[in-house]
Amino acid sequence: MIIIADNLHVMQPLFARALTSLDPVPVRAMVEACLQNDAQGLDLNPGPLRKHPEAAMVFLVETVQAMTDLPLLLDTTNPAAMAAGLAACRGRAMVNGVSLEPAKLERILPLAVQFDADLIGYLLHPNSQVPIDAADMMALAVDLFQAVTDGGLDPRRLILDPVIAPLSWQDGARHNRAVLEVIGALPDLLGTPVRTIAGISNLASGAMPLDRKISLEKAFVPMLAAVGLDMALVNVCHGPTVETIRLCNGLLGEGVFAWAASGPATSGSN
Repeated sequence: MIIIADNLHVMQPLFARALTSLDPVPVRAMVEACLQNDAQGLDLNPGPLRKHPEAAMVFLVETVQAMTDLPLLLDTTNPAAMAAGLAACRGRAMVNGVSLEPAKLERILPLAVQFDADLIGYLLHPNSQVPIDAADMMALAVDLFQAVTDGGLDPRRLILDPVIAPLSWQDGARHNRAVLEVIGALPDLLGTPVRTIAGISNLASGAMPLDRKISLEKAFVPMLAAVGLDMALVNVCHGPTVETIRLCNGLLGEGVFAWAASGPATSGSN
């Protein structure tokens, strides 16, 4: 699993204030923390950006790119901001994202096609309702795959997100069991390899002691790894969770195990 940091989020007050004032200093500090905690990609979530969306997104992309060449996920529902951010990216970015919601298919999907960007697709109903069982998710996956390919997206650019639900929801645990089933079934269902991503942080969102949140994340990560999840969107400051991802990568990878490392060793290691 590739570790994608979800720490640069508009719900973080420091990040939100930095966007409003276009102050790069707090953004740099947050990026540096992500880099120090093994992030392999960064999700940039400035929210809907109702004021000066293009300038704010360009500021954010350029500030981050001045520090790292890691892949960027541009996470906004504002089409103008998304277009400006994609234009500012040096390499191929990931558009985060679309669902069967008509407005997103009409306004965000064409930008991914235009910029030949990877596109994250959420398995949600057109009204944004979260499905509960695996059959419902699989039907949505087929419909979304058809919609984005009909819209001109190269199928190789699609990354599906089955949407991990908070355990505090009435059907959260049932939904998340279905997520595991669906991730493993997608290649056969769609008749082609398809990458997957999941927001680990959603699992224990809400009021809960931090140690409990991390324990739940650590328990769920190996289940996701076992069914072949490709990308984990996670708070990289949750060190034990990130370490669990790295251990899963080592155990499921093709490298040679080494006691001194949690990831796969090279063939020449002792």
